[in-house]
Amino acid sequence: MAVVLAEKKIGDCVLRLVQGDITERPVDAIVNAANPFLQHGGGVAGAIVRKGGEVIQEESNRIGYLDVGKAAITGAGSLRARHVIHAVGPRMGEGDEDEKLVSAVRSVLELAEDKGLQSISLPAISSGIFGFPKDRCAAILVVEAALHLRANPATSLKVVEFCVFDEATAGYFSRELNILQ
Repeated sequence: MAVVLAEKKIGDCVLRLVQGDITERPVDAIVNAANPFLQHGGGVAGAIVRKGGEVIQEESNRIGYLDVGKAAITGAGSLRARHVIHAVGPRMGEGDEDEKLVSAVRSVLELAEDKGLQSISLPAISSGIFGFPKDRCAAILVVEAALHLRANPATSLKVVEFCVFDEATAGYFSRELNILQ
């Protein structure tokens, strides 16, 4: 069961921080921190396919490859969400990591809007096995979501949620939401 840790209202939208299992979130789309080849073997991606079914991997295979900083959408199989947005974040050490993570978040938000989605849940993209620092990840995701919502007051999005699993990551996101103007 997820626990709501913080909320911040921006226009008609709520930025929300929850701690829990992203595969259980009752939103229009959950975001998968994907690799460029959209092969969902481990981490959050593996959990999404294990819980949602192989149909997610099959749809990802049809998409094929995504550049770092891009996002694509598939169905969600048997998950509570209706869709999975696969976002390819940067690996630490490849260069321009902050800009690539900004691009990935923007791609997710634009794709969600293009599809008319009202609620999405994002993990701490790239901060697991890709090695992106959790504090920088939190700052980028929170700031980019807020900038997007302020720049698009007529957005279809009503809830942009950050779903994290561990307390340390939750602390970084909570701090960013608290200092957000």
